[in-house]
Amino acid sequence: MKHLLVFFSFISLFSFGQELNCQVSIITNAKLEITSVEVDVLNQLKQTITDFMNNTQWTKDKFKIEERINCQLQLQIDKIPSAGSFSGFMQIQSTRPAFNSSYNTMLFNFQDDDIEFSFSRQASFVYAANQYKDNLTSILAFYAYFIIGLDYDSFSLKGGTPYFTEAQQIVANAQNSGANGWKSNEKGVKRNRYWLVDNALHQLFEPLRECSYEYHRKGVDQLYDKPAEAKKAMLEGLNMLVKVTATRPGAINLLNFIQAKQSEIKSVFYDSEQNEKTEIINTLKKIDPTNSSKYETLLN
Repeated sequence: MKHLLVFFSFISLFSFGQELNCQVSIITNAKLEITSVEVDVLNQLKQTITDFMNNTQWTKDKFKIEERINCQLQLQIDKIPSAGSFSGFMQIQSTRPAFNSSYNTMLFNFQDDDIEFSFSRQASFVYAANQYKDNLTSILAFYAYFIIGLDYDSFSLKGGTPYFTEAQQIVANAQNSGANGWKSNEKGVKRNRYWLVDNALHQLFEPLRECSYEYHRKGVDQLYDKPAEAKKAMLEGLNMLVKVTATRPGAINLLNFIQAKQSEIKSVFYDSEQNEKTEIINTLKKIDPTNSSKYETLLN
């Protein structure tokens, strides 16, 4: 009986993973001279981030191993101002699989230029809701919840709200930290963590969230079985974004979505009739007029 219990515990352990399958890489600026000690610290940092992102239970939902959300974090270290202090930028990407296909669609591709943190040997990250412990823990937790929110939004209409709300609370907790990336008035550019999640939850950006569901669930997920209907749904989803452009032109969430989808749109619509190509190009130009010339040649 004891062996049976151990067996079922083993099965349970490997039947359900945590929410994220996060691949982490750390690179250093080619001009940065680092010591062997710092190399060891950065190697440990990579493993610590990997463990934190993949082993923390971020939601109350159960995920099978194959259901985990695939994402990547690439941290580039540009400066080491003092022992144990680091600064640079982070590239964050996440994808999700298309139904009935081996294809993965890009949900998020963002570069965070405001990464500053301290890390020492044997340090660990532990996330606690409603608490600010240190900058890197908060940054990682913020992107974990933001990635999960985007994923849930792509499967159910506004399904990511609880996770965007959690990410917004992380922003609120970090307001008095003095670290960059958390406030509304930094650098005069609305493209940091504060604006990412503030926009995501703002009523004016609801068409973007509706687009995500329409584009992915009714579009990308149906490309294998119903390609004509899927293309129509993807185009209808993109047309929803024109409303956002009218009120928030150039918003980071809007541009991030379009930029993440460019190669996909080209791949899906390359063999469409000319009138459909013209319609989607005109829609993209309305959404992102700054890059109109780029869209002119997208489907040629």
